[in-house]
Amino acid sequence: MMSTGPSTHVSSTAKRTVLISGASIAGPALAYWLHRAGCAVTVVEKAGSLRDGGYPIDIRGSAIEVVRRMGILPRLQDAHIDSRRFTFLDADGSEVASLGPHAVAGSVEGQDLEVRRGDLAAILHALVRDDVEFLFGDSIDTLGTLDQRGRGVDVTFRSGRQRTFDLVIGADGMHATTRESLFGPEEQFHHYLGYAFAVFTMPNTFGLTHELMMWNTPGRAAALYAVGASNELHAFLVFHRPEPPLDALRNPGAQRDLVATVFAGAGWEVPRMVEAMRDADDLFFDTAGQIRMPHWSRGRVALVGDAAYAPSFLTGQGSSLALAGAYVLARSLAAYGDHTAAFAAYERDLRTYVTMNQALVGNGTASLLPTTAQALEERNTRLRGLATLPSVTPPPAHSALTLPAFAPLP
Repeated sequence: MMSTGPSTHVSSTAKRTVLISGASIAGPALAYWLHRAGCAVTVVEKAGSLRDGGYPIDIRGSAIEVVRRMGILPRLQDAHIDSRRFTFLDADGSEVASLGPHAVAGSVEGQDLEVRRGDLAAILHALVRDDVEFLFGDSIDTLGTLDQRGRGVDVTFRSGRQRTFDLVIGADGMHATTRESLFGPEEQFHHYLGYAFAVFTMPNTFGLTHELMMWNTPGRAAALYAVGASNELHAFLVFHRPEPPLDALRNPGAQRDLVATVFAGAGWEVPRMVEAMRDADDLFFDTAGQIRMPHWSRGRVALVGDAAYAPSFLTGQGSSLALAGAYVLARSLAAYGDHTAAFAAYERDLRTYVTMNQALVGNGTASLLPTTAQALEERNTRLRGLATLPSVTPPPAHSALTLPAFAPLP
């Protein structure tokens, strides 16, 4: 286990102590704002070090204002991927449409950003590492006392250490253990959207640069994403399933077999992708879903980001919701001395924004991943039409959140 940052012996006389579980996006962003509010912040992360790499993510709308206020917008602009073309292919690999990424994603060219997930995580970590205590290679084992008026939350870590914090925030992702330990099994809150997917990297032997190519047949999609001029590609294999493939979720061998079976006989470069998936050491397999909860807090514990309201990758809004949610939660805690009132304000001020962004996915029939031949042809017609439009209006959900100034308690 590795500890970095300020001493673990934080004064209990002045500062509110906060433990954040998770050091990806929402966790470090929240740590930044809580430190500004005068809190003593500890971030615990089960990984042994900061996770690099990862697929590209988007920062849009209201989240752009959040990173501007954090002072990291210039660094994120430097890290912007600047994809130039999305090309859609039919079953035999012939071109259906080729258009700019902003037309597909509904983002604002010259304003919204796309960066590697690892780059965003590294920038956030660098922003707070000297002001916040990080505990890598550890995680929360149990949460003890949740007394509203007492001395806080007693936390036992996997390492065996024990500490007490005024507040605990779960920022540990869609499959959050913090949420499960406090609210119950994930199945209560997970809404399956009808798709499973495999993501991995493979050599860029196709000569792709700054572009994405997506192949479709009804209920199946295969995509190759070239981030810049890298010699490595992000590969995506996505498929429709009426019910989630639960048996494969915790069995890597079964995952590979299932994907290979689903894509057997596929055209274009899909056979090469399946072969690369077989050998990939970074395969990530999951279902597309959302986390929908009636409440995001209980007692002295609250959730933020995907742990509370994952919108699914089908919306492209996960990182933006994490950044915006971290701002709203920290601002609420800074504005209210009482955590109960702060958590209520957090939910009140963010709920509509979350609902609007989760609604972008519809009822699980993602616009780019149609499940029938008719829906696929209708999608292709829309894409051809987009290619002729001068610009596309982004969804109102992207910028639906009003962000009052951050004003910590005196």
